[in-house]
Amino acid sequence: MSSPITTHVLDTASGKPAAGVPIVLERDEGGTFVEVGRGETDADGRLRTLLPAGPLVPGIYRITFDTAAYFAGKDAFYPYVPIVFLAKDPKAHYHVPLLLSPFGISTYRGS
Repeated sequence: MSSPITTHVLDTASGKPAAGVPIVLERDEGGTFVEVGRGETDADGRLRTLLPAGPLVPGIYRITFDTAAYFAGKDAFYPYVPIVFLAKDPKAHYHVPLLLSPFGISTYRGS
């Protein structure tokens, strides 16, 4: 079983997975975000190990993608992309994909 929060980054400019994107996951604890996980996307652009497998602590989470590291040496507009979302169900799986190009981003709740 994978982490209750996972992600997948696709580089829409190249049409390929975005490998090597550093990611930090934080949870809001009384108005302050505290790091609860980190990692880097694999060759398929996925990160399945942000948290240990098991029940999720419900709350507000922020996942931040270090896109400056990914686009190093290239002209790009977004140095990092933070996505804040609400995870209510401790038994649910939350998949937060990012569609990325040097000058555009899009996200949605995946499955």
